[in-house]
Parts: sequence; C-alpha cells; structure tokens
Amino acid sequence: MPEHTYNMAENMRGKAAQKEYKEALGLILIKYLKESRYNLVRLRNVKGSREAIAESEFTINDFAEHKGKWNEVFGNDNPIRIEIGMGKGKFITELALQNPDINYIGIEKYSSVLIRAIEKRKDIELNNLIYIRMDAVEICDAFEKGEVDRIYLNFSDPWPKDRHAKRRLTSRQFFARYDEILKPDGKVEFKTDNRDLFDFSLEEIPETTFKIDEYTFDLHSDKEADIYKGNVMTEYEEKFVGLGNPICKLVASRK
Repeated sequence: MPEHTYNMAENMRGKAAQKEYKEALGLILIKYLKESRYNLVRLRNVKGSREAIAESEFTINDFAEHKGKWNEVFGNDNPIRIEIGMGKGKFITELALQNPDINYIGIEKYSSVLIRAIEKRKDIELNNLIYIRMDAVEICDAFEKGEVDRIYLNFSDPWPKDRHAKRRLTSRQFFARYDEILKPDGKVEFKTDNRDLFDFSLEEIPETTFKIDEYTFDLHSDKEADIYKGNVMTEYEEKFVGLGNPICKLVASRK
C-alpha cells in the first residue's frame, strides 16, 4: 500500500476511534450527571441560608420537642402527611393548597434548597404547611408512633453504589423507620425516573413489613389509571416528562 494511502487509512481509523471515544465519554457523563444531579444543586452553599431558615416563621427548629404534639403546632387534629426530601417545595405546596383539611410537613436536609422554598412561601398564604430542616434518619425523633398518615418520596437520591444501599429512602432500613411513625393504614408513595432505583425498591419493600399495592413504570402513559389520579408534579417530574422520560411510581402499605 502506498505510504500516503496508508496514512490516510490510519487517519480515518483514528478519527473513527476518536468519535467512538467521545460518544462513550458522553454516555458516561450523562450517566454521572443523572446520578449526581440530586447533589449538584444541594451542595452549593447559599450564604446565610441556615440563619434565615432558623429565623423563618415557616420552619420548626426544635422538632424533637414537638414529637407526638404536631396537632398542637397546627391547632387541629387533621391528618399529617410528610414529604422527605421536599426540594424547593413545589409538590408539597400544591398539595397543601388543594387540601386545606390535611396538614403537611416538608422535610429537607439541605439549607441551600430549603431556603428557596421559604422564599417562595412568602407570597402564599397557608396554615397547613410547615418545614423542618433535618436528615431523614432523624424522623423517629420528630414523630410519635402512628402520628403520620402518609409519606411522600419524590425523586430521591439513588445512591447508586451498592455499599450505600441502606441510605436509599426505599431501603429496608428506612422502611423500618416508616413503620414506626405511620398509622396502621398509612401509605408510602414513591416516584422516580431512575429505573435502577425503582427496580431495587420493588424487590426491597416486600422484604419489609410493607407490601406494594400498585406500581407503574410509566405514570403518565395512562392518566385514567387510579395510580395517576390526583398526581401533582414536582420540579424534576415536569422537566423529565417534558423530555419524554418515563416516571415510575409505587404505593406501599403494611402487609
């Protein structure tokens, strides 16, 4: 083969290899961003956010002191429903607006996110919604046995590494906590776009004191289905539905 022809062939193979490499790198990057998007915003520090949260009229700081007495905080005996990992609060705020006879508590670990919910709340008049900044592992310190009517888990951190499985909010370790605070007929509702996390949850939950009542791999494919009725979308959900990504959902209750 003439040298110039050989060099041209090698150059073409080199470009093809570079293209394949870039495509593979792109897929890896997308996977990384998808798995870590839950942390990218939350870990960004917002100066003064903790102080602002502590001073806000919408938050409860000494949550352990109100254990078993949340009805006194709200001033009524209405059912209490909580969202763990509420993000910027769109989901739980809409629920509170739609259901004035139900009390809602939004739980968020990251100050940089919770402060956004507080800022938005200033323009909304609600008497049935409060916030707590705390780690989900502390929920049994905040609620008495049977004090919570329903738990919402929306687009939770997937913790993709196996050694972190117990940190997933649908792990058996967390369901043991839910078992402590939920009423006998209480339910857990879980939504995610992460299929791996959802598959894990479908296998994990039946190993606890809970059973899966219903589930779907594509919530928005059938808006007449019972599992879709009354659906309120989160910020993430709106984004992913707009991109055409399927949303998974399950509802669990005690066996």
